[in-house]
Amino acid sequence: MRNLLFFDLETKRTFAEVGGRGNLQALGLAVAVTYSSASSVKDPEGEEYSVYMEKDIDALIEELTSADLVVGFNLKRFDYEVLRGYRPLPPIPTLDILEDIYQELGFRVGLDALAKATLGVGKSAHGLQSIEWFREGRLDLVIDYCRRDVELTRLLYEYGRENGYLLYWDERLQMNRRVAVSWG
Repeated sequence: MRNLLFFDLETKRTFAEVGGRGNLQALGLAVAVTYSSASSVKDPEGEEYSVYMEKDIDALIEELTSADLVVGFNLKRFDYEVLRGYRPLPPIPTLDILEDIYQELGFRVGLDALAKATLGVGKSAHGLQSIEWFREGRLDLVIDYCRRDVELTRLLYEYGRENGYLLYWDERLQMNRRVAVSWG
């Protein structure tokens, strides 16, 4: 069985606090969540989620590098850059949904927009809210938010793999449109 690992992370700081998007490595890890298709360790709801804090960076990177494929949203240009703030990353086999969508359409479509159009459900909050929760010590909310993003990413991947497309809302035409994906 292939080990597909779905991954997302939340940060401690905003872009403004670190001098802009060019300093992603300074954002700091608040929480990371993974979902393994091959895991036998299940959480209380019976799911294969793992939660990592900053102190767990080495274990997180070990899980990422041991997967057959890591699937996420904006992994290459965001999440991996945040992790590089802690140590260099070895090559990681990755399917970045945002990158695939961008290559097909020529523009970026957010996770929330894809999930709402394709799955009929959206994100539970946004990244800035997650940073506020982190600062308030509400790690339970940060973990739930990050887990939800991992779940949406997994459901989008599965939908795209089974159907060969995802949907997104086209503002100009005021309708859902298809974007082809080929995830075998």
